[in-house]
Amino acid sequence: MHIRMPRRLGSVIAALALAAALPAVGTSAAQASQAAQASQASDGDPGDVVSVEDWAFHPLPGQPTNTKSWKIHYRSTDALGKPNVVSGTVIVPQDGKQGPRPLITYAVGTVGLGDQCAPSAGFPQGSTLEANLIQQLTWRGWAVAVTDYEGLGTPGEHTYTAGRSAGHAMLDAARAAQRIPAAAESGLTADSPIGIMGYSQGGQASSWAAELKASYAPELKVKGTATGGVPAKLASLAPVHDGSYGAGLLFMAASGQDAAYPDLKLDSYLNEAGKKLIGTLRNNCVAANATLGAFKKISDMTHTNPLDTPEWQRRLAESDLGKATPDHPVYLYHAVADELIPYGLGKQLRQDWCGQGGNVKWRTILLGEHVSAVITESAAVQNWLAARFANKPTSGNC
Repeated sequence: MHIRMPRRLGSVIAALALAAALPAVGTSAAQASQAAQASQASDGDPGDVVSVEDWAFHPLPGQPTNTKSWKIHYRSTDALGKPNVVSGTVIVPQDGKQGPRPLITYAVGTVGLGDQCAPSAGFPQGSTLEANLIQQLTWRGWAVAVTDYEGLGTPGEHTYTAGRSAGHAMLDAARAAQRIPAAAESGLTADSPIGIMGYSQGGQASSWAAELKASYAPELKVKGTATGGVPAKLASLAPVHDGSYGAGLLFMAASGQDAAYPDLKLDSYLNEAGKKLIGTLRNNCVAANATLGAFKKISDMTHTNPLDTPEWQRRLAESDLGKATPDHPVYLYHAVADELIPYGLGKQLRQDWCGQGGNVKWRTILLGEHVSAVITESAAVQNWLAARFANKPTSGNC
């Protein structure tokens, strides 16, 4: 029987896709590179720059921008507290500004699990979708640091949905951006005020960065976090996506958790069909993964459901948000009709932060769904961050 793909899934794929899949790196080369990375990661502090090279930033193919950009590798910390190396891109407007310019540390939404899906990989070709939103930030004179996340563009598997790792990667991207001498010539320095920004997967990352900032990177001058479409409680998303058109995201998340926490041993729960699917997802971007995983059920891919085990439940809970309150103002938004991350998750996160005395501006998006909200709310988010950079007071609406 032929199953018709829902129009919504098509829009999600179109909105998030970067490019077609490319071949995976050879195993021996990847292992050697991973060993070299481990050595680099242990020799320094989080935020230290391991390498920097001139890069190109194009929102669309060949589109010029009045910016200078660098691809960086920098030291960070994984979900288990161990040192690692993450890649990313730093983009600075070339507008003549000399003083400390604002810096946005930015996390993109879901792009996939293969290295070719990393934001930095798409910037030179103009194929990174959120580059258009990033360009809007540079028009305001703000520098932008875009993390590739752990394992996305560097050796090892991408730790998709491992919140603590993503939060570390965002904060350390800001640290690394402030340590590039060439960027300092354009006003990006340790005195730059910082904004944290992300949506969807980037919403999880930015929310984690906001919660971790006080303990992990207290020296950063963070003025505000803008975060939306946040998957604040991962376990609650399994029944939403199991067997649905969003099932590919569920299986991607399982792979990401397994990459972050080797003790989970995902392969031991998978049947042959599950092993084949996960192996394919690990080498592809979100367009292919959303299609390949659509409508598949956990029961069809496993001989035992790992989500029923205490080990998986405990690890998933480690990525739950709302346990700590950001030490700075937050703009939190969510669409009522969000079909991928239910509105109730955003609402609960607001209650958790507000209940602990957080300074939270909550915004309900009445029209649109998951993907559209990041676009329709972008101007309001930028205006809110601009007010924080201008040191205007805000008390939120808790």
